[in-house]
Amino acid sequence: PKGYQISQYDFPMSRDGWIEVNGRRVRITRVHLEEDTGKLVHAGDSLNAAGASYVDLNRAGMPLMEIVTEPDLASAAEARDYAVALRALLRTIGASEADMEKGHLRAEANVSIRRPGQSELGVKTELKNINSFRALFRAVEFELTRQASVIESGGRVVQETRGWSEAEQRTFSQRSKEFAQDYRYFPEPDLPPLTLDRGWIEELRAGLPELPAARRRRYVTDYGLAENDAEQLTGEIALASFFERVVGLGAQPRTAANWIIGEILPVYAGTVPEAADLAALLAGLEAGTINRDQGRLILGRILAGADFAAAAQGLAQLSDADQLAVVVDAAIAANPQAVADYHAGKQQAIGALIAAVKESTGGAANLKLASQLIRDRLTR
Repeated sequence: PKGYQISQYDFPMSRDGWIEVNGRRVRITRVHLEEDTGKLVHAGDSLNAAGASYVDLNRAGMPLMEIVTEPDLASAAEARDYAVALRALLRTIGASEADMEKGHLRAEANVSIRRPGQSELGVKTELKNINSFRALFRAVEFELTRQASVIESGGRVVQETRGWSEAEQRTFSQRSKEFAQDYRYFPEPDLPPLTLDRGWIEELRAGLPELPAARRRRYVTDYGLAENDAEQLTGEIALASFFERVVGLGAQPRTAANWIIGEILPVYAGTVPEAADLAALLAGLEAGTINRDQGRLILGRILAGADFAAAAQGLAQLSDADQLAVVVDAAIAANPQAVADYHAGKQQAIGALIAAVKESTGGAANLKLASQLIRDRLTR
């Protein structure tokens, strides 16, 4: 490495921006370009039982964009939500994959506290070694508690850089934090200020896709989704696009959102199935040709690579009333205690009878129809 870092100090790319997080604006002080310098792994981390420090220069000299906010975040949860919103924005516009675990996106939280009623912020510490949103939340939460404990015990918070130890779930001191004048900035004569043409900027602006905040509002307004569901879908551009394709094929928006969030998102690894396959599955549920349990089984096969036709092979909901009546009668005869409990006013006893029908049909019964048949027989 050449021994110093190039950074847009006096002439940043952008000033005075903002990003919407949980319905309010978080101000962006500046966005500037600089170069990566490498990475230090310090004592206190689980990798350093011997107390050594390691230097990783694999990314030294690579371009880096730093985004600096105003102190508008008031909790560990808000810090995490801001980082999640920023990742969604960067992914939507195609600027970065913004994967924290892979080092595409780093969060360096500046944490300070103040007593209730005071306007001036206290001494800040800067947290590093954070490589996930969960770690960001936990590191800030720990540091807030640590600083409060220091002050309440009569001590004072020292301006410093602290690392986060995932193994020990705590922050640890790395080095004292310099002030701006200690960095010894000097101009790089071979690099003139970067001037961006206003016409080019407007051309880029006109070509931007729909941003996550606007898409979230549209999902609530046009599709009737809950705020939380809209937020989860728009956090991943691939999932949002997949959701819209499924809805475009005739699926009910809320049903599609529920299946994507509840069944696909927990196992999401960057790829989604064909929209037509999920749309066909949801149509089958709507028509009553398959039930929810069968739907989950079919979806599992689809996620494993099968199309809907192959995944649904051999699966069909038993909805013939005459055939189902035979199963219902057998369940009632085999469960006299549940029948007695139901007649005694225990409405929940019907659940045992429904479970018996489900078990005897291998999960193929139309449970809505089965429930109605059971109630009809028990009220005769």
